[in-house]
Amino acid sequence: MDMDRRELADFLRRCRERINPQDVGLPAGSRRRTPGLRREEVVQLAGMSADYYIRLEQARSPQPSPQILASLARALRMSEDERDHLYLLAGHRPPAGRQYGTFVQPGLLYLLDQLKETPAQLLSDLGDLLAQNAMATALFGTVCSIQEDGRNVVWRWFTDPAVRAAYPAEEHDRLGRVHVADLRAAVARRSGDAASTALVRRLSEASEEFRTLWELHEVAVRRTSRMLVDHPSIGPISLDCQTLLTPGEDQRLLIFTPPPGTADINHLELLRVVGTERFSTAG
Repeated sequence: MDMDRRELADFLRRCRERINPQDVGLPAGSRRRTPGLRREEVVQLAGMSADYYIRLEQARSPQPSPQILASLARALRMSEDERDHLYLLAGHRPPAGRQYGTFVQPGLLYLLDQLKETPAQLLSDLGDLLAQNAMATALFGTVCSIQEDGRNVVWRWFTDPAVRAAYPAEEHDRLGRVHVADLRAAVARRSGDAASTALVRRLSEASEEFRTLWELHEVAVRRTSRMLVDHPSIGPISLDCQTLLTPGEDQRLLIFTPPPGTADINHLELLRVVGTERFSTAG
């Protein structure tokens, strides 16, 4: 990424000028001719060289390090969006965004409930099923649940043969590689935190197939894909899976739609009636 010195200099000046000294624990004083902080005050708060900061505001500095940018973001009381903008102007990738873990925002739960005719799921980046709507329950049945001991789709794929029964045998190898490549990307984004490390260790101990695929070091974030689900009442249903952004860096919303102009549109409509009745009766 290229550094935009002119825009970076302007952004730093604007951020410095909008901060009241009192907001950062400095006296307001009576001799301030311009609003905001003085450059020497920013330097003091950020713990950096005065000469280097002056050159930053004059658009003639070398590229600042991520450590310097983090210090400036704190000193200038930047929001997450402003901090990310600062990093991008300086030619760096922003830090990882906010993580929600297993907490599901009420707005996302409301959205899932409003999708009456479209299967939808909320998953963590490690494959934990956090929530799903009635259509997804009708489509996938007990393949996964939101209960903690059975909600990880990658774990269930490699340890529960009943899960694979819902998919054609010729798709098993491809789907296994898709799961592992997507998990590999998530583990790297998390820098090998405790949760991802524990999951990989459990999978490696439980599945020789997983160990073999993991050693290939394939990486591919799952954004869109097509899948064939063999539903016990409706039969085979072909679906496109779209991954949508959520406010949490570690969560993703999956929407399953029939390919346009195919009979799967009618199959999904039939599932809405038959599938819902079947699960409500069983409950």
